[in-house]
Amino acid sequence: MEPKYTLEKIKFASDPDTFSRAVEIYENGGISDFQELIACYTAKVTGKNSYSVSIENRDFRLGSCDCYVGKNNYLCKHLIALGIYVVLRGKPLDQKLKQNTSVLEFTNRLGQFSPQELTDVKKSITHALSYLKSYTGPSKIWFAYQDKLSEGVHRLTQIVSGFPVSKQTSDVLVDLLLRLGNKLANTIDDSDGTVGGFANELVGLLQKYAKLDPACKASFKVFKTKETGFGFEDPLKEILIHS
Repeated sequence: MEPKYTLEKIKFASDPDTFSRAVEIYENGGISDFQELIACYTAKVTGKNSYSVSIENRDFRLGSCDCYVGKNNYLCKHLIALGIYVVLRGKPLDQKLKQNTSVLEFTNRLGQFSPQELTDVKKSITHALSYLKSYTGPSKIWFAYQDKLSEGVHRLTQIVSGFPVSKQTSDVLVDLLLRLGNKLANTIDDSDGTVGGFANELVGLLQKYAKLDPACKASFKVFKTKETGFGFEDPLKEILIHS
C-alpha cells in the first residue's frame, strides 16, 4: 500500500524544528514493531520515551500518538517520524531534505541560472504560491488553513535559499515580493503574520544581494511605479535613493 504523501510533503507541512527532531528519531532507528494495515500504519516510536503511534495512509497528520503533544491533538515528532519511515522504509534521507525551512539562507555566492534552471525556479515559485489561497471556510478549520500558508512559505524558503546572487535572481525575488503583496492585499488571511514575516525576510535578503552585487540595485527601480501595499519595499527604495 503506497502512502498518499511524499517525504517532501511531510517536510513542508511540518514545523521545521519538529521535523528535525522527527528526522533524528528516524535516523537513530527509533521506529520498531512497524505494521502496515488496510488504511493505516502503526509502530512503536522511540525518542526519549516510547509511544504507540498510528497514521493514516491518506494523510500522515491524521493519526494518534499517546505522547503529551499527540494527546492534545497537535502534530508531534512521533507522527512525523512514522510518516518518514512509511515513505523511506529505512532508507537514508537526502541531505537537501534535511535543510531547515524556517530561515532564509544567504548563499553569498555570485552566479546566474541557466535559461532552463530559471524556468524551473519560476515554476517552483508559482507552485509554492498556490498554497497561499484565500480563506472562505468556517472558523473551525482556520488552523488547517494557516498550516497551508506555512507550507507555502516553507516551500518558498527552500527555493529562495538556494539562489546565487545576480541581477537575474534579484529580479525574480522582487517579482516574488510584489506577488506576495498582491496576495496579502486581495486574498489571504495572514492573521498570524506568516506570509508578512517571510516578505520582510525577503527584503532583508535583497539588501544583502545589493551589498554583494551592486548591479542588483537596478531590480529595485520597479518600485518607482509599483508597490506591495504594505511598505515592504521601502528599505529597497532607500537603497536606490542613496546609490
